[in-house]
Amino acid sequence: MTTSTKKPRVSVHKFASCSGCQLAFINMGENLIKLTELVDIVHFAEAGPLGPDDEVDISFIEGSITTPHDVERLEKIREKSTFVITVGACATSGGIQALKNNADSDVWMRSIYAKPEYISSLSTSAAIKNHVKVDFELWGCPVDVKQMLAVVRQLLYGVAPLDINEKVCQECKRKNTVCIMVTKGEPCMGPVTRTGCGALCPSFGAPCYACYGPAENSNVKLLGERFIGLGLDQNVVKRKFLSIHNATPAFAEAKLLWSDTEGAQQ
Repeated sequence: MTTSTKKPRVSVHKFASCSGCQLAFINMGENLIKLTELVDIVHFAEAGPLGPDDEVDISFIEGSITTPHDVERLEKIREKSTFVITVGACATSGGIQALKNNADSDVWMRSIYAKPEYISSLSTSAAIKNHVKVDFELWGCPVDVKQMLAVVRQLLYGVAPLDINEKVCQECKRKNTVCIMVTKGEPCMGPVTRTGCGALCPSFGAPCYACYGPAENSNVKLLGERFIGLGLDQNVVKRKFLSIHNATPAFAEAKLLWSDTEGAQQ
């Protein structure tokens, strides 16, 4: 890409998701104009351009894989793309919809749809990397657009994108933000969550709820025991981890550590 006089071509694809990451992309404002000066966006249904089968240098993918048709479409995107980058919780880990992976999919569909035989659905909600090669992942719910811009620039210059997976707690220290768990006794997921949001919630006095997924060396057991020490029911502790990124190996450990209990206190 660095030796060609033509602008690199970029596509943005959506699978099972709320479209929040695409909206974040659109809401870049002036940065979106700057991006279009660097690349040609050839497919982005949310914003207008349609070219889903075009060959591109970079494909951004939002959403998880939940149907057989998704798998077919994803494989075609992979074939047409030099780089595939997943954006957001759904694409990187399966998202909140991956909670269905813990249930009987057939029973669930029969309880909701009058004619479940007409529904073509996989038994799981899976991350993009579970089906095709992914060159880089951008975590978050929604994704941070500054990271998206940085990745594009790095790839344009032939530099391997930097994967920042340190903890939110480190970001709080850099910003001189007081620890929510220490000062307020509130359960904060910062000690096990990767940064990327700029420690947004703690900056406003609210605990982190792990929208960026597991950070490096996440000690789920130790943090969960601390939450129990703060007075949380085991079931509530488990749900802290089994939320947006419930399908990640680090957070899925919570299913084994704590069992459901009666009378969970919110």
